[in-house]
Amino acid sequence: MPDSFIPTDLASISTLLAAAGGLGTAAYGLVDASKAVAGGMSNPGFGFIKNAVRPLLGDPGSGATAFGADQVLATLRANWLNGVAKADQKAVAKSLIRLNLTSGNAGQLAAATGVDQQGLIAAAQSVQNGTALTQRDINILGQFDAIVSAILDLGYERADQMYRNTAKAVAALVAIFLAAIGGGLIFYSGAASASPPSLGGYLSSRLFLLSIVIGAMSTPLAPVAKDISSSLQAAVKAVSAARR
Repeated sequence: MPDSFIPTDLASISTLLAAAGGLGTAAYGLVDASKAVAGGMSNPGFGFIKNAVRPLLGDPGSGATAFGADQVLATLRANWLNGVAKADQKAVAKSLIRLNLTSGNAGQLAAATGVDQQGLIAAAQSVQNGTALTQRDINILGQFDAIVSAILDLGYERADQMYRNTAKAVAALVAIFLAAIGGGLIFYSGAASASPPSLGGYLSSRLFLLSIVIGAMSTPLAPVAKDISSSLQAAVKAVSAARR
């Protein structure tokens, strides 16, 4: 099979970019479909959230309700897997942490957040008893809330970063695999009958290299492939008109 397979005219390059963008979109679709199995690609990143939230929940059974640490983490994981808006996820996490704040676990939470231990215990006791909060209680709880918000920001931002990077990397690998399979089908269908094609022949061909390059560039190209293709088509028309 001839190896001169790379297009050189603008029209063919435009078609190639559109096809590569379609391949990237298909790869993203397959990665997204994995979420149907135990969360699939939605799972990466939640570990950062769990590590951020777990120290803020105290020991099991020490919360104000039976909705303990395991249930809180399960709720947060469900929101993460379902793609709930990140701001809403943070708000739910913060509310559940405050809900589980008691005089029994306030010492642990004070150590995790760096606020005054005795002050947080007293404020938690006042909340439990339903007594009026002093200005000191309000200040301590305000400090606690601010630090919890910062900890949640760190956990959720790192989680979101890991999720996006992992999804892109896996989509790129899927696209490369699909492109290599497609290149192989073209290679074998175009091989001369007198010389049966071999795997080594395909792997050493320019078509295989081109397939890998197209697969690698397809995922970052997918969101803008249509615009680039349209621009190139307009450029082709402009150049053709200028030559007349």
